[in-house]
Amino acid sequence: MGAILVTGATGNVGAEILRLLVEQGEPVFAGVRRPSVARRAYPEVEFDFERPETFELALEGVDKVFLVRPPELSDAERIFGPFIRAAKEAGVRHIVFHSLLGAEKNRVVPHRKIEDLILASGIPYTFLRPSFFMQNLSTTHLAEIRDRDEIFVPAGRGRTSFIDVRDIAAVAAKTLTEPGHEGKAYPLTGSEALTYQEVAELFSASLGRRIAYANPSLLRFVLTKRREGVPMPFVLVMAGIYATCKLGLAGGLTPDTERLLSRPPLTMRQFIADYRDCWSPTTTPLPQ
Repeated sequence: MGAILVTGATGNVGAEILRLLVEQGEPVFAGVRRPSVARRAYPEVEFDFERPETFELALEGVDKVFLVRPPELSDAERIFGPFIRAAKEAGVRHIVFHSLLGAEKNRVVPHRKIEDLILASGIPYTFLRPSFFMQNLSTTHLAEIRDRDEIFVPAGRGRTSFIDVRDIAAVAAKTLTEPGHEGKAYPLTGSEALTYQEVAELFSASLGRRIAYANPSLLRFVLTKRREGVPMPFVLVMAGIYATCKLGLAGGLTPDTERLLSRPPLTMRQFIADYRDCWSPTTTPLPQ
């Protein structure tokens, strides 16, 4: 039996998939730009989408790949085409691709273009199309919640079908290790669609202090993020994402997560409770 190569191994989803696969005793490699000398529970292999010379060794002995697109890479054909062709030549028998909810209807997003490249390759595939990550609130929006007691996103009153990355990883591990998922596309959401006002109220109740939903205008959001030093391309991506929320296009729910995991998806309330400590305000001792 060949090994599983996990790309995006240092990200939220990739790291959780690695943990689950190691627990299950699956042979696995973590594809990383710079392998660590530290001893880990899984072997690391040098892998970089922008360095095709790393593909051959990273794919040696591999028959399944978990493929995730690094956020900064959007040129599907130039970046991902060579890797998918290398996977085909290496005899990879299954690619599980971390796509995007609604990618099949949107020809503009790079996720759709990568799906098309995989389809054209003939490699058996599974497309995971998750909704908004709950973990965006513990990473991208961590500082504003922790330090300013606010959620600063221009999403209006639109609802969002958040999903916990731990559920995405659990589905990914399942599709990588069980038969019968080839040729399938799974739209993945949580079990509730919430407004950011409702999310702020859940934060307030759990953290014991008021967390406000700022709901800025799109222009104010863009200007604020630029002042904070966020690169303009990423600001525009974020603005586009939250515009879809504001327009009510991000609130659809699907049964796939619960069906695949044979349990209800993790809730926003559970997510906040599990990650509660990361939003504790930072304190600096007063000078004596």
